[in-house]
Amino acid sequence: MLTLDLKNEPRWHDLAPGVRVQLRPLTTALMVATRSDPVVEAMPEEATDEERAVAFAKALARRAVLAWDGIGDAADNPIDPSPEAINALLDIWPIFEAFQLTYVSKGLLLEQEKNASALSPNGPSAGAIDIATPARKRAKTARAARTGR
Repeated sequence: MLTLDLKNEPRWHDLAPGVRVQLRPLTTALMVATRSDPVVEAMPEEATDEERAVAFAKALARRAVLAWDGIGDAADNPIDPSPEAINALLDIWPIFEAFQLTYVSKGLLLEQEKNASALSPNGPSAGAIDIATPARKRAKTARAARTGR
């Protein structure tokens, strides 16, 4: 069953210990606006999927971040969100991953819910690929346990 969040209010998301951001709800309007972002549209044809994903995530964050806690400049002075600061924040790999997991992927999970079995958002099936080598032959059947008779 699809659960609608009728409040549709900004929420705080923890991205790292002591670092949290307040984000707008991930709505259709926000996603459409991000797709039309000049940086996203200016990506060259030869850009890799990874480069496109980073550009999209930064564009989305620039639109979604309203406030944050635990983020400062080189002198440990708290700073307010700005396009440059948001881009710099997402250049930190663990922060980028947390943003993708806690914010972006939750919006994309709805797309997966249409399937009979959605991927686990944080389990072994999250974007899983087969890495195990196939067995060379079938396993033998186990012998029955002896009951001591």
